[in-house]
Amino acid sequence: MERVSLDFPLAAVIHRHSLTVRVTDMNYGRHLGHDALVSLLHEARAKAFMALDLPEWDMHGYPSVVVDLAVQYQQEARFPDALVIETAVPEPEGKALTIYQRVIKADTGDVVATARVNKLLLDLAVGRPVAIPDALKQTLADARGG
Repeated sequence: MERVSLDFPLAAVIHRHSLTVRVTDMNYGRHLGHDALVSLLHEARAKAFMALDLPEWDMHGYPSVVVDLAVQYQQEARFPDALVIETAVPEPEGKALTIYQRVIKADTGDVVATARVNKLLLDLAVGRPVAIPDALKQTLADARGG
């Protein structure tokens, strides 16, 4: 079986978001369900970009769309575990904005999951992707501390 293996770019972290596993996030195995994990990742990603005044629906004039998602599950989390989701965005290349997220147990530092999302910014007038604007690149570089 081929498994997804993701390397989290720690130097590219732009935000950390704390949350708690809710009872409604549990699946039949009594641990954090995959569907709930994707929702928690989305919330943390939205909070990360909002903290930079970059809502995902208006990133320097363009809405963004997810074009793919990969998740590497590494450990179970259960209700009411406290988690931290780190969001990292390396220097964009081409038209894709690649976003990594790492879910960590707050008390132990154990990694629950690592995820990668690729997003594109769209010009709605023509329905096509656009290059990542320089202003967005600069905002992300500043958030990374460089």
